[in-house]
This record gives sequence, structure tokens and C-alpha cells, in this order.
Amino acid sequence: MAVKIALDTNIAIEVLNNNIQTINTIRQFELIYLPITVCGELLFGAKNSSRAHLNLLRFEDFISECQILDTIESVATEYSDVKKYLKDIGSPIPENDIWIAALCKVYDVPLYTRDAHFSKIPALKLFK
Repeated sequence: MAVKIALDTNIAIEVLNNNIQTINTIRQFELIYLPITVCGELLFGAKNSSRAHLNLLRFEDFISECQILDTIESVATEYSDVKKYLKDIGSPIPENDIWIAALCKVYDVPLYTRDAHFSKIPALKLFK
């Protein structure tokens, strides 16, 4: 059994929407991590939805069941390295995704995502 995985927002939403294939995929991992940036995106999405109260409760429950990858000084350094690299190669990605990548790299946790642009980031472990 694989040990750990971090979920990108798109994967977390699939889980929250009861996507059986995605749920079965993450069941092979012992530890499920959420980058703190993903938590923020999920909570904003819940608050911005037409069923904000119900979604906020569901999303908070989901977040509480996961391990959180939080920022520390080395994450900020990694963020700056990733952002500079992407600028130098002329291939920017969304800011939040740079933070997600930096968190996963520093904590050495593979990222499960549907976003192909993460593959541009050297040494970021991706789950496929």
C-alpha cells in the first residue's frame, strides 16, 4: 500500500462529490494530505456556493479528516524558487498552484491532480 498523497483542489472536489473512481484511488493511501492552500480554495468554494451552510459543514468535516501541509519558511523559499523557474521558462501557472507545489516539494508528498501544468515543475512528485 502506498503511504501518502496530497490532494489538489480538483481531486478534493471529486471526493466531496462522491466520485467513486477517485475515492477508490485514494483509498490505497494510508495518509491523505491537503495543502493549506487547497483548504482555503475549498472553504471559499463552499462559502461562495448556493448551499453555503451545508457545503461549509461538509468541507470542514472533510478537511478535519486529512493531514494539513502548512507553510513554514522553507516553503516560502521553495515557492520563490518554483515561481522564478516558471518565469524563466516563460510558463507561469496560477499562484495558488505554485504554493501547492512548494508545499508538496518541501514535505516530500506526491500530488494527485488533474492539472497538467504541475508537470512543468522539476522534482515535484505527481501521482498518475
